[in-house]
Amino acid sequence: MKPLIIVFFSFFFLHFSFAQNDSVELVKEIKQFQDGLNKEYKDAETSPLPSNKRESFGGINFFPINLRYVVTAKFVRTSNERIFAMPTTGNSAKQYVKYGEAQFALMGRQYKLSIYQSINLAKQRKYRDYLFIPFRDATSGKETYGGGRYIDLTIPQSDTLVINFNMAYQPYCAYTEGYNCPIPPRENYLPVKIESGVKF
Repeated sequence: MKPLIIVFFSFFFLHFSFAQNDSVELVKEIKQFQDGLNKEYKDAETSPLPSNKRESFGGINFFPINLRYVVTAKFVRTSNERIFAMPTTGNSAKQYVKYGEAQFALMGRQYKLSIYQSINLAKQRKYRDYLFIPFRDATSGKETYGGGRYIDLTIPQSDTLVINFNMAYQPYCAYTEGYNCPIPPRENYLPVKIESGVKF
């Protein structure tokens, strides 16, 4: 039988190793997201920027990667929700339905964000599992776009989901004109600075 101290340190080492591996994978995933976003904006075929702005585009700015902003949330599926028109920065609203809520703790406080599903995208096979969190926080209009930021998700298979604020991005409207970008509903305002993801 192993002495208790050896058992403890064996458990601690294994736990630390798994946690360290998870952190490495998370950072790798976030960097891939950042590289992909920059590639999209610089590529003439995928960029929302006109050619004159694209040529002078130096890349997207990001807050430093911070794993404190990766949270595991309780997912609550909401039922009997009606389709509604989410206002946009343009002249036409977009059809969404509230799909559920994410309840989570961040830096010692409890928060909640509503999760939405696009009616139009849900009709397409490629995007039928796509969910969307538009949100504003205390950085909006200062360090980040005043119209809020977005996080993409897929329909969770359990009652939990991971929200990685390091992957929060600004809509096309933050960089150029001519787009109808959804404006986050009032219920998705977080009264705290989310210093993570894309910034100005």
